[in-house]
Amino acid sequence: MRTYKLFALALATITVTSCSETGYKFKLSTTKKTTLGKKAAIKFEQLEGNKADSVHIYVDNKRVNKNETSLALDTDKLGLGMHTVSALAFFPGKTKKEKASIEVLADKAPKVYGYKLINTFPHDKEAYTQGLEYKNGFLYETTGRRGESSLRKVDIKTGEVLQKIDLDKKYFGEGMTILNDKIYWLTWQARKGFIYDLETFKQIGSFDYDNSHEGWGLTHSDSKLIKTDGTNKVWFLNPENQKEIKNVQVYTDKYPVDKLNEIELINGKVYANKWQQNSILIINPETGAVEGVADLNGLKDLVTKDQKLEEQDDVLNGIAYDAKNNRLFVTGKHWGKLFEIELIEK
Repeated sequence: MRTYKLFALALATITVTSCSETGYKFKLSTTKKTTLGKKAAIKFEQLEGNKADSVHIYVDNKRVNKNETSLALDTDKLGLGMHTVSALAFFPGKTKKEKASIEVLADKAPKVYGYKLINTFPHDKEAYTQGLEYKNGFLYETTGRRGESSLRKVDIKTGEVLQKIDLDKKYFGEGMTILNDKIYWLTWQARKGFIYDLETFKQIGSFDYDNSHEGWGLTHSDSKLIKTDGTNKVWFLNPENQKEIKNVQVYTDKYPVDKLNEIELINGKVYANKWQQNSILIINPETGAVEGVADLNGLKDLVTKDQKLEEQDDVLNGIAYDAKNNRLFVTGKHWGKLFEIELIEK
């Protein structure tokens, strides 16, 4: 149990006041919004009625006090995002509960990036791209839509599909990644993923999602699978049993960023597409802070010079990285082009 020093409420606060037919009245005040690195205040006050025997204060369902009812919390330990606060007051034979929240924003605005176009390659415009990864000189790609989802091995230079299997028609395929010569492939709303042998594309396993309800994007570090679910959360999974072990909430210095889609881990940072936007977010996987934003709308313009995109969500979706040669590849849903680019800080 951590010990927290007493703290006067000096920041912007949110207050919840309760009164009941039994004559008890309470006020739970918290710092409504603050930034990472600052203190967040919690104060519980009983305004009317016999004094409670004890008060337990919880943040995200973890108790944070001993006997004190006024606290200052370290937001570096809380982490970014929205955190639930609750106070339980105990009386003989009964308890009373109050709820509030604390929202922690990133402490710095993200850097802004443009891009330099290095190369352009053909890409199958029938591919509703969901996942993209570079491995041993080839691109591996998953496509979506129920009844149309597939896993592919692709020649980068020609766009030719060299190897392909289709997903069972009842599933909507989503993102994928490759770790230890195994392909991990997510589905959208079935809360199920599949595991394949890299060389043969033979299915060798499956897994269920524990806490997140959907599967969107997938990448990996040396020790974990990293997953998005369409919210502002990035999940970390044990690659041995695919269990979700923790998550971080993704925030800028102003707001949460949701609809996180296809992702790739590049030089220790998570690069993420945001659904229905032609941009890449650069996210610190330890904190969830958005450290950079790259505007890639110009790439969609290059695609539409040669083809008509039929649907609203035919946008940037697909990030792959060749670490050995420092090459960054991007494409989009139904895009007839694959681009090699270099991000340039503005």
